[in-house]
Amino acid sequence: MQRLVSKFVDAAIVFVQYGCLAHCTLEYVADLVVCSGPSMEPTLYSNNVLLAEHISPQFDKISRGDIIIAKCPSNPNQYICKRVVGLPGDKIRTGFTSRNVPRGHVWLEGDNKSNSSDSRTYGPVPKGLIRSRAIFKIWPLTDATYLKD
Repeated sequence: MQRLVSKFVDAAIVFVQYGCLAHCTLEYVADLVVCSGPSMEPTLYSNNVLLAEHISPQFDKISRGDIIIAKCPSNPNQYICKRVVGLPGDKIRTGFTSRNVPRGHVWLEGDNKSNSSDSRTYGPVPKGLIRSRAIFKIWPLTDATYLKD
């Protein structure tokens, strides 16, 4: 009986260790993201699966043209997938007006400009809302590609 309990405890320890490793990897290194909605068409379609890394936003290495995953400024329970169009200090022209992107913010737009709720709607987005940067489209496999402008 003691041997059975010992094996159970050993298995539980291994399970907890792998769980901690998986949690740290998904929270701080990279994870998989499923896209929904038409705002990034034709680059990304609904149900595309992306590999997104969390390191670039932590070290402020977001560049113009990157596709990022961020908390929605108008609905914090939702995440958005948009392209970075403007960085701090950039002047963005929207229609007949132009706006400056303030320090600590980015300007995000969907690739499908006619069907996207983005910075043109809610303005510059604080960098603190950025969760990750998409690096690969991995599903569907026939469309697997590196995501760089």
